[in-house]
Amino acid sequence: MTETLIAFDEVLESFDPAMGLEVHVELNTNTKMFCGCPTVFGGAPNTQVCPTCLGLPGAMPVVNAQAVESAIRIGLALNCDIAEWCRFARKNYFYPDMPKNFQTSQYDEPIAFDGYLDIDVEGETYRIEIERAHMEEDTGKATHVGGSTGRIHGADYSLIDYNRAGIPLIEIVTRPILGTGEKAPLVAKAYVSALRDLIKALGVSDVRMDQGSMRCDVNLSLSPRGSEVLGTRSETKNVNSLRSVERAVRFEMSRHAGILLGGGSVLQETRHFHEDDGTTSSGREKSDAEDYRYFPEPDLVPVAPSREWVEELRATLPEPPAERRARLQADFGFTDLEMRDVVAAGALDLIAETVEAGATPQAARKWWMAELLRRANETGVSLDEVGVTPAQIVEVQALIDAKTINDKLARQVFEGLYAGEGSPAEIVEARGLAVVSDDGALTAAVDAAIEANPAVADKIRGGNLGAVGALIGPIMKSMGGKADAARVREIILEKLG
Repeated sequence: MTETLIAFDEVLESFDPAMGLEVHVELNTNTKMFCGCPTVFGGAPNTQVCPTCLGLPGAMPVVNAQAVESAIRIGLALNCDIAEWCRFARKNYFYPDMPKNFQTSQYDEPIAFDGYLDIDVEGETYRIEIERAHMEEDTGKATHVGGSTGRIHGADYSLIDYNRAGIPLIEIVTRPILGTGEKAPLVAKAYVSALRDLIKALGVSDVRMDQGSMRCDVNLSLSPRGSEVLGTRSETKNVNSLRSVERAVRFEMSRHAGILLGGGSVLQETRHFHEDDGTTSSGREKSDAEDYRYFPEPDLVPVAPSREWVEELRATLPEPPAERRARLQADFGFTDLEMRDVVAAGALDLIAETVEAGATPQAARKWWMAELLRRANETGVSLDEVGVTPAQIVEVQALIDAKTINDKLARQVFEGLYAGEGSPAEIVEARGLAVVSDDGALTAAVDAAIEANPAVADKIRGGNLGAVGALIGPIMKSMGGKADAARVREIILEKLG
């Protein structure tokens, strides 16, 4: 059935949006939440399983202590209260990728609650209130084979991989986010982005949205403008990129408005997001909490973190990412535009490490945001996967500062680093990249260039020093880029000056 979509600006003429964001974060523990199976991403299907995470009769779970610690640190970083006593519960429903037919989660007794995270959107601060952050386990992964959509409908058959079943999850649930108006999509994106940065800084997850280790469920409803009664919500499941979070909010606002202005009623349901066109499609009718028949998990003891332990963990919290960015920008002297580009490229941590290793902020930014970012884009990897370390960049820059090589030759050094040919100094020697500064060789090259370009030489003799570059270029080319450009300029001026 074709749905009527209302233009985004027109939606806001009649309705106020309300959002609720549920972000699931896979923790980077070595073992699963309730058993000792490994959590390595990308293992052969169904090779990281045991009777406990497969839900076999008689298997008994044991809580992963590291996961509890990570949950507490996340809660503290989100300004939450930490429960003195909490329990796990069984959330009962049938899913083929949940082998026990229930999920071990937390319901009314979460480990962290009543927090907030402040975000900035176009110069305006929004406080996103956190209702709770609770511990649970992930499900397995179903792959639907055949058909054109990758969904179960139209597939020839389905395959189940239980490697992911039981991996520790933290689900972070906001209270209704109101009063955002036209900025609702941007607020949603900014919140998930800030949350990702915060959790990455804590070191408890790699927050790789492309690999599913962080994903967002977008709940959205519309109310008539000025009404205090929330509308019926839809929940778009497992949105796995920041851009898609923004697009999902925008599309659902347009879709809801089309239904309501057409005299219909919004169905409370889960929906699938489609990356190709930014639309959503119906999944299943959404259940309420009572439909899951929650009850306390009888096989697990309560979790009761001592106040002393909580305060010890509070002392381990890193500098909040927003404060750190502001401090580094001031320390490095970057403009707002430069800092925005650095953050967008994922280069801030690498630049900071390069500065700590001895480079100037300007040199560190130059290499990470030019040569290395180009390499990352060409090879389809992130900056930290290009194969060059901050220490190597410092070595390359030191060779430039010592006039052993120049910027152009440095790019060949980086090619050697990509290929694993050794240290920068070893690559310079092996490839013969050292700058030629011998006056005899340079003078011969200058004489040849003057003879080949008499008109340019006359301009320089006449006082047009801007024409010197027209001679330096051919000289550098004739010497394979290895000439000492500064010394070449001096020799030209000595001869023609």
